[in-house]
Order: sequence, then C-alpha cells, then structure tokens
Amino acid sequence: MSQAPQLRLYNTLTRQKEDFCPIDASHVRMYVCGPTVYDFAHIGNARPIIVFDVLYRLLRHLYGETHVTYVRNITDVDDKINARAAERGITIRELTEETARIFHEDVAALGCLKPDVEPRATEHIAEMIAIIEKLIASSHAYAADGHVLFSVPAMADYGQLSRRPLDEMIAGARVDVASYKRDEMDFVLWKPSKESEPGWDSPWGRGRPGWHIECSAMSWKHLGETFDIHGGGIDLVFPHHENEIAQSRCAFGHSVMANVWMHNGFLQVEGEKMSKSLGNFVTIHELLASDQFGGKAWSGDVLRLAMLRTHYRQPIDWTARALDETQKTLENWSELVARHKISAAQPAPHVSVIAALLDDLNTAAAFAALAELAKAARHDYSAAQNLANTATWLGFDTQEWFARAGESAGENLDPQFKAEIERLIAARLDARAQKNWAESDRIRDELLAKGVQLKDGKGANGEAITTWEVKQ
Repeated sequence: MSQAPQLRLYNTLTRQKEDFCPIDASHVRMYVCGPTVYDFAHIGNARPIIVFDVLYRLLRHLYGETHVTYVRNITDVDDKINARAAERGITIRELTEETARIFHEDVAALGCLKPDVEPRATEHIAEMIAIIEKLIASSHAYAADGHVLFSVPAMADYGQLSRRPLDEMIAGARVDVASYKRDEMDFVLWKPSKESEPGWDSPWGRGRPGWHIECSAMSWKHLGETFDIHGGGIDLVFPHHENEIAQSRCAFGHSVMANVWMHNGFLQVEGEKMSKSLGNFVTIHELLASDQFGGKAWSGDVLRLAMLRTHYRQPIDWTARALDETQKTLENWSELVARHKISAAQPAPHVSVIAALLDDLNTAAAFAALAELAKAARHDYSAAQNLANTATWLGFDTQEWFARAGESAGENLDPQFKAEIERLIAARLDARAQKNWAESDRIRDELLAKGVQLKDGKGANGEAITTWEVKQ
C-alpha cells in the first residue's frame, strides 16, 4: 500500500494535535457514539453525525474504502426509552423501531454514508456481561444489592480524558446517593429490572446494563480491545467517555482504549443554549420537513454545509440567517455547474480540500477552498467540474445541479431554436479562432437580441468553450 498523506488530528486525551498513525494501516477503525432512540434527533445530534461522516470519507480516501471500519451504535435500552414508551402507551420495541427509522431517514437526507456496522445495545448483552465479569475478577468492580458498580478508586489514573478536579467530576456525574456504593464516584455497570422493565438474566440476577458499558461492549465486539479513533460530542467527554475508558482499560489491561479521542463543539440556537423551555429546541426532522425554523423547510444539503462552514471543534450558533446564506451559496454553486453544462461528476475531492481536511479535519478551510473553486468556475470549465466532483465527494446531492445544467443547456427549448443557437455559437467560435473579432461580436449581438446570453471560458483541456443560457 502506498504511503498516505499525513493526517493530523486533535486528540482530546493529550490536548494537542498529533500525526495520525493507525494501529494497522490496512484496517483503520473508528467508533462514534450514536443516538438513544427515544425521540427525534435534535440539530445538535446532527453535528457529530456530519463531522464524523466527513472524517470517514477522508479516511477511505487516504487508506482505501475497504480498509476502514466505521462503527456507530444505536442505544435501544435506556431508562429514557422506558419512560417515553410508557408515556406514549406503546411497547419499547415499537418506540425504538419507529425512532430508529426516522433517524436513518434524517441522516440520509443530510448526505451521510451508512456506517460499516451499526450495532444495537440489546444485541450485545453477552459482551457486556463478559466485560463486567472481567472487571469483578480484577477487583475493579463489585456486586452489591443486585447492582454491579465500577470502583473508581481502584483505577489510579481515572479522569485522564476530562482532567477535572474530583469535586467537578462528582457534580458532572450527577452522583446518585445509594447505600450499596463504596464510593460516591462509583458508577453502575448493571442494575436490577422490575417486571415492567426490559431485563436479561445475568450472574447478578435479572437486570439491564448501565449506559457506559454498552459502548465498551460494542466497540470491543466490532473493533477489538484497542482501536484508532473514538468520536462524539463534547458533552460526552464526562462522564460517558471517561467511564468507557475506565471499563475497557481495566477489563483488557491496556493503557488506552482508543488512541485518538475526537469531540465536536457545542451548538446553540440563535445565540442561546437549545432547550425546550426556551422554545428553541429544533429537530433535524423539523428543519427538513416544516417551516418552524426561519419560516421554511431546509434541504439536507443546506443543513450539511451550514455545519461544515465552522471548524468541528468550535461552537456553532445555529441561526436562520446563516442557513439562508448557506442556501444562497449552494444555489450559486449549482448555477456555476449549470453554466458550464456539466452533467455528471465523479466523487473526487480537489487537492486543496484534502489539504484543508488533513489539518485536523478543517472543514472551515475546506469551505474556503470550495469558495475559491467557485470563484474560478465563473470563467473556467475545469474549475466547475472540480467543484461538482468535490461537492459530490463531500456528500452533497449534486444530481439537482446537473438537472439545472440540462435546463440551462436548453433541453426544454424548441428544437429548431436550440439548433439555431448552436449553429450561431459554432460560427462565432470559428470567427474567434480566425481572430475575426468583428464577426464574433456581431454574432454575440445577434444572439443577445434573441435573449441568449453567452459566457466564454476554457474546457478541461484548455480549449475555448462557450456556455449559454436563455434570459427570461
């Protein structure tokens, strides 16, 4: 395998940007925390889905599509799920299947590739029990009153990821006071279930897993005891990811769980933290299908580009004005592709975009590179083709752009009128080749009188081309 260009990523674990060196370049492995399927995913949930989709595309570009495994889980056992199903008067299975289906429709509309593996927590109970048994055997966990808890004091370097003082960790973990706990920081690996709750048989009685153990089990099953990249939102650093690390490291005896930990920044809406109490809680589904945000429904492409215009580690202020500006940008790109009558594209990224993404997935710089391509595409066919190719590779639905290209090329015009336009353009190109500028200008004026506007440029091989459109 040829040497891939050097990718550098910011590692939350070390607090610095580092060269990415996969454990095995023939099998790069990435795990990203997916949804808990009890309700529609909100727009903040969309950010890691889009961010790590771009990283997945980049890794496949660098190492080969068959050499990357991307795992994104579905949490389908959780107390929130139990409560919502009871509230709606439906079964837990009905709730999780319905919510997962809508999630898949939403992320497909955002242009995201399917992960290679999408494990469900309920399908990995055996792996969870196996890890818990290992933790008990190594004295990192203990059973008490039908529960099994991880013993935080038994791990000397607990807290390396979040680097919080003990009092902050206690507050952040929302510690439950319970008589069966040895230490207030100890967290649940397994808990008993009532008859009305989901439950599985275990060495500690009928029960269900804690949240953190689920991801440790699913990543172990599909990626191994250690792997390359673990991603998610910044809100998951503590306690979820911190506890994942504790469980996996202590169960398998390694110094790391994943070599690189990546976290996208927070999202706020119109300058405020998103919350239902403020009335600014907005879901992906609502943005795509209703006019409840900004007075209109938005396309998946607009939502995707709006996310990528900001570096993934920086906060985003999600505003209707920003979405409107993003929509205008996409319309401009589409018009440029149509102007050159480009009718198809290969998913091939321009080198300037790859260079930006190699620097810690700098999508803001990648967007700037796309803007430069768009600027060049005003007069250059090859730049327009590169713009279409790169946008396709980045996950945008360029098929609509190509449809516009067909329309601008006159597909809906009277055939005789179109043939006359093409004849005059060919005659003008001949005149220009002979440097007969007077004849060239005369034909241009004749076409303009017919309502046809011309645009001169160069083709992919440097040849002179002329695109045209009929002005209404």
